[in-house]
Amino acid sequence: MFRGYKRHNHAPPTDHFDAGLQHERTALAWERTAVATMVAGTILARYAITSDLFFIAFLGVVQVAYGGLMMAWTGIHYDELHGPLRGGDPVVHPTATRWVGRATILFSLAAITTAAYSVAS
Repeated sequence: MFRGYKRHNHAPPTDHFDAGLQHERTALAWERTAVATMVAGTILARYAITSDLFFIAFLGVVQVAYGGLMMAWTGIHYDELHGPLRGGDPVVHPTATRWVGRATILFSLAAITTAAYSVAS
């Protein structure tokens, strides 16, 4: 997930250089995504374990762990947003976005499989 990610050694700002607070909004968006991923994984795992779908339950646990990693990455990445924003550089991370998209597809398929199995039973 972090391949191609460059670590910047920028000091945090001492004053507000951005009236729109893009770095706060970006960090909060990633945190919301991480929390939603963990909640959805918990619900998927709980429902799958009660339906004796142990592989799907395992995927739910993996989803919770993935959300935790995303939350940790957000915390690490937050301080590094200051320098690029000050320099006018973009803060978009297409690789991270692709991984979130792939994980969303995988976990959605697991949830749909669980729902289809429950309806068929």
